[in-house]
This record gives sequence, C-alpha cells and structure tokens, in this order.
Amino acid sequence: MNENLEVIILAAGLGTRMKSKTIKILHRAAGRPIIDYVLDLAGELSSNPPVMVIGHQRDAVQSAVGERARFAVQEPQLGTGHAVLQAAPHIDAAGKRVLILSGDVPLTRRETLERLIAEHESNGNALTLLTMNPSDPAMYGRIVRDEDRGVARIVEAKDASDEEKRIGEVNAGIYVFSGEHLFDNLQNLSNENAQGEYYLTDLIAALREQGHRVGAVVADDPVEALGVNSRADLAQVDSEMQRRVIERLMREGVTFRNPATVVIDSMVTIGSDTVIYPFATIEGSTSIGNGCVIEPGVHLTNVRIGDNVHVKTGTVAEDAIIEDEASIGPYAHLRPGTKLGRRVKVGNFVETKKAVFGEGAKASHLSYIGDAEVGADVNIGAGTITCNYDGVRKNTTIIEDGAFIGSDSQLVAPVRIGRGAYVGAGSTITKDVPPEALALSRTPQRIVDGWAAKKKKK
Repeated sequence: MNENLEVIILAAGLGTRMKSKTIKILHRAAGRPIIDYVLDLAGELSSNPPVMVIGHQRDAVQSAVGERARFAVQEPQLGTGHAVLQAAPHIDAAGKRVLILSGDVPLTRRETLERLIAEHESNGNALTLLTMNPSDPAMYGRIVRDEDRGVARIVEAKDASDEEKRIGEVNAGIYVFSGEHLFDNLQNLSNENAQGEYYLTDLIAALREQGHRVGAVVADDPVEALGVNSRADLAQVDSEMQRRVIERLMREGVTFRNPATVVIDSMVTIGSDTVIYPFATIEGSTSIGNGCVIEPGVHLTNVRIGDNVHVKTGTVAEDAIIEDEASIGPYAHLRPGTKLGRRVKVGNFVETKKAVFGEGAKASHLSYIGDAEVGADVNIGAGTITCNYDGVRKNTTIIEDGAFIGSDSQLVAPVRIGRGAYVGAGSTITKDVPPEALALSRTPQRIVDGWAAKKKKK
C-alpha cells in the first residue's frame, strides 16, 4: 500500500436508469454492494481511507460504508470537477498522487491501476487517464494523442468529426493526478457548457497550457471500466464477478461440471477436490470443505460445510452447519439454526429448523425436525414430526443418544426421549420416555372377519 496515494471515489449520482428506489452503488453483484469492490480496491492501493463524494441517499450510503471511508457531500451535483473539489478539505494533496475512481465501476483490477500509477510516475505526468478500446466506441469520448503519445484532448462523440469518430481509444473515467496540479486548477474550471456543469476532463487543456504532460494507459479488457448505469449493466457486472470467482476456485482445485450454469457469490470459499454440478446456487458467506459433492439444483446460503460432504439434488440450506462426511438430500430443507454432526444423514424431503444432530444420527425420509436436540446414532423413521409449536411458543424435543423413533411418530414438545429408548411406529408421544424403554400410543387393532365380503354383497 502507498502512503503517498490518496483515493477519491465519486458516488453522488442517483442512477435514474436503474429505475430503483435504491442508489445504484448499493445494488448487489455476486452477493455484495458494488461499492464494496471499489472500497476493497482503494484499500489495496492506499493506506489512507478513501474520500467518498456522496449526495443522493447519503445516509444510506454512509450507513452501508461505515468507517471504511471519509465522506464529502456534493449538493447540488454540478459535474465531476465539482464533485472532486468537494473532497479538497479532506486531503492534503501536496507531494501526493490522487487516484479518482467511480463508485459504480467495480470491475477494475488492482494490476491495471498499479500500471496506471507507474506510468504516471515514470513519465512525470500531471494527469494520467485510464483508457480502453471497446468493440463499439459508441458515445464515449475519443482520446486524441499528440506526436509524443501523450493525450492532447478528449473529443466527446457528439462533437467528433468523422475522422475522430474512427478513433477506437476512449476515456474510461479513471484518473491519477499529481496533487499539486489538481485542486488549484479545479478552482478555475468553467461551467460554460450545455449542461452548466464543471467537467474534470476540462483539466486536460488547462494542464497542457501550463506545459504539463497528460498521459494514458489502456486497460487490457474494456470490462474493467464498465459502469453500472442500468439493470443490463448490473447483470453484466454480476456475471463477470462470478466468472472471476469460478476461475479462481478452479485454479485452487475445484471442479465445476458446467461453470456457466452456477450462481456463486464473491465471498464463497470452496476446498480442493470438491465437485460442483450444474445449476447450483451458492450465496453469502458459504464455505465448503475439501472433497465434497454439490449436486444439481442445490441452493446454499451462509452455510458452513466440512470435508467429504455429499449434498444431493434439490437441497436448500440457509444459515446451517454441516460437519464432515454428512449426506444431505435429495430435496432436503435445512432452515436456520440447523447443525448436523459428523456422518449425519438427512434424506429425502426432510426439513429441519434449529435442530442439532449428533454424530451418526439419521433422518432419512419425509420428516420435520424442528427445535430439537438429536443425539448421536439416533434413527428417526419416515414421517416423524417434532410438534414444536403449542400455539403460543416453540418448545424443544430432546432425543438422547441411540434412541430409535419409529415411522409416523409425533413427538409433542416439550418432551425427552431417553438414551436407547424406542418409540413404536405410529405413536403420539406427549410424555418423557425413560432410557431403554419402549413407548407406544397406538389404538388397539381390531379385526372384523368377513366384513369386506358382507359389504360387497350389500
């Protein structure tokens, strides 16, 4: 990190093309607000907290960003030059470099900005711009170079001649200034233009008139300068973020059977030799250990998974913990507060909520286990329900180690099933069952001989 680098992040715009009540920099890509990526980048480059220039929804922005930045307010919004000027009271720019980023441009790589700063310093520039060569320059400002490959001027598309429109290099909107040349010149900017605004790019002409050099570095990939101005832009940023995450995970030893179909957030971690099948969705702070298998259609949100876990097709889990060698699904639903110990099996169409399973416990079919403490090596038969809600409060069911719960049982909480006890199939249990006991609550079976034949005769 560079102590002699100050970072300004322009984040005052509302982003009307998003058609949203939420300011655009707080919209999420790969699970995080897009401003988070810009803040991360600033933190990697400079030891000084960045100055964020905010305006619209500034209370929401300050709440989301917290102490990761200093804040300057631009009110009203009078252009990029005016925005940068609002940061002046927060920065001692003498002898420093000032990097200006946009809060809605989250895909720029650290390596690209390091090249930009190096170019600025090695050539003694007063200003160095990041530029790009998009496939369609469209309405971007064209970069006109001089005979020394410096930047002579930026020509906006609407003002460009036919020859200038053929220039492929355009302005990417990221700048490095020498501090001593920035704020004094900003004070002298004019707003005599159609929009009545102060443009940061007007400093190019001012600096060149003073005899200073303006340089530029071309980004390797134009996507690095993509700004989020619409839902389509947000989708493109989200896709690129996820592509980068998957690319990194594959380098670290994770197999994706069809990477293009997986939805994955940027905070997700996955261990080596894990296999992710198509159409998995892995969100939030989910962590997956080594040697796991995540089958198609699995949806994980803030789940911690150990090693050698098999999560089968259609399973949904949120805010849950799954320890080593467990098997989940298919079509299981682990709700918040679930914790499954080693070698636990939670099978077809089983739902859990605030349930803790000890090592080797099993609930293999068609059960609801909520607000429960399930001991080690417990076997829960198909169709079992912990009746946890009495109409007023949730109550706890405790099943001690080694107990066996027969199929189609209802355990009416609060209730405790003792160590090694048996509950017969089809029972409704309302009282505690002692260890090693058998509990039954069935209606006695009655046989009426010949009943079916008599019915048919009638």
